Formats: sequence, C-alpha cells, structure tokens
Amino acid sequence: MPNTYTQLHIQFVFAVKYRAAIIQPEWKDELHKYITGIFQENNHKMLQINSMPDHIHAFIGMRPHQSISGLMQNIKAESSKWIKDQGFCSFPFAWQEGYGAFSYAKSQVNDVIRYVQNQEIHHRKETFLDEYRKMLTLFGIEWDERYIFKELE
Repeated sequence: MPNTYTQLHIQFVFAVKYRAAIIQPEWKDELHKYITGIFQENNHKMLQINSMPDHIHAFIGMRPHQSISGLMQNIKAESSKWIKDQGFCSFPFAWQEGYGAFSYAKSQVNDVIRYVQNQEIHHRKETFLDEYRKMLTLFGIEWDERYIFKELE
C-alpha cells in the first residue's frame, strides 16, 4: 500500500474452550512458534507471545491490510487444526469463541512486552478472569458478564 503509514500495536488475548488448562509446558513453545508463523505469514510482526495453560497473549505490530476479526479467525482455525494434527490432545481441541484486542501507543510497547513475558509470575497473584476484567475496565470496554470467558458449567 503506497503512501500508507501506520503504527498499530495490538495485544490479543484468547482462551482455550471452557478455559480448560490444556496448553502443556512440553509443547507450548512449539505452539508459540506456530502462532508466530501465522502472524508473520499475514505480514504482521510478533513482538511477544506467551501463554498459560488456559489462554494466550500475543502482542503484535499489525499491518492495516487485514481486519482484526479476520486475523483472529485465521489464527484460531489454523492453530487449532495444527494442535489436532500434532496429536497434543487426546480429545478435540478448540479455542473459546471471542477474544480481546487491545491497542497501545509506541511509548507502551516495552511495558506490554514485559507484561506478556511475565505471565507466569503475574498469574501467581491474579486469575485469568480477574486479569481480563481489569483489562476491559482499563480500556473502557463495556462487557456482559454472560460472555466473559467461562468454564464448563
């Protein structure tokens, strides 16, 4: 896109269906590399990725040629298929519907990278749902509790 100049930094947060703690330490690095590859194939720049057993944070420099919803649909579909193909789960794997997408200024990039890097430490003090609600509130996003990432009922 000639004469198109952007600076878009987006943190994506998405969860395993029913927030099941399925992402295992033995294969999470491979999953991060695979998801990074999908972002890169779509011409976006991975700044930092990390996960907990039940969710992922991916912080990227996003190009404007693709919608956020289209990108997330692609990320979830391809990574879900890859997890199944690798045989990492003995049951059907799926990501939960929905995601969070939060934008940041250039001055915040290093702080967000550190935040994503330190998920394991962060979640010793705060649950995923508390973290997610806090992010929604901080960004002034109205939400319906019925549609927050839920556990199997």
